[in-house]
Amino acid sequence: MTRTRLTDVACSIARATDLFADAWTALIMRDVLVGITRFDDLAEDLPISRKVLTQRLNRLVEEDVLARERYQDHPPREHYVPTEKGRELFPVLLALMNWGDRWYSQDGPPVRLHHRDCGQDTTAVTTCAHCQEPLTAGNTTQLPGPGGRLGPGTTVIGALLAGRRTR
Repeated sequence: MTRTRLTDVACSIARATDLFADAWTALIMRDVLVGITRFDDLAEDLPISRKVLTQRLNRLVEEDVLARERYQDHPPREHYVPTEKGRELFPVLLALMNWGDRWYSQDGPPVRLHHRDCGQDTTAVTTCAHCQEPLTAGNTTQLPGPGGRLGPGTTVIGALLAGRRTR
């Protein structure tokens, strides 16, 4: 079965999740951002076929989320390093981790997040860039943006947001 691509949907969530079509891509990024960057180490850590791992890594490189970098000349060997675009996925993964810790951890969180700058264990919090208050579904609303348009994947939500324009 062929998967429907979401790259043409005028929605940043749709376009971003098009890259993360399955859990393997998020887990690959989790590992790379933690420091597991060599193919064989990724293959050992993740219960994924080498073929699927290669496909996901190639897509992440094509999308400029990861870059191949040579770490040895003889024999030539490369590892994967996050680009700026890849490093900016870190807060997304932290948000997923927080949600998973709350709703799916059975014996407590499997990983602690330690902030080296202040020396404290912490959790990621999404806050307003202006007042620093936490952002929730209850205290925010979505308004139409300059890149929004009606089309596949946005027919109903696009009309809903357009109606909020005048409020």
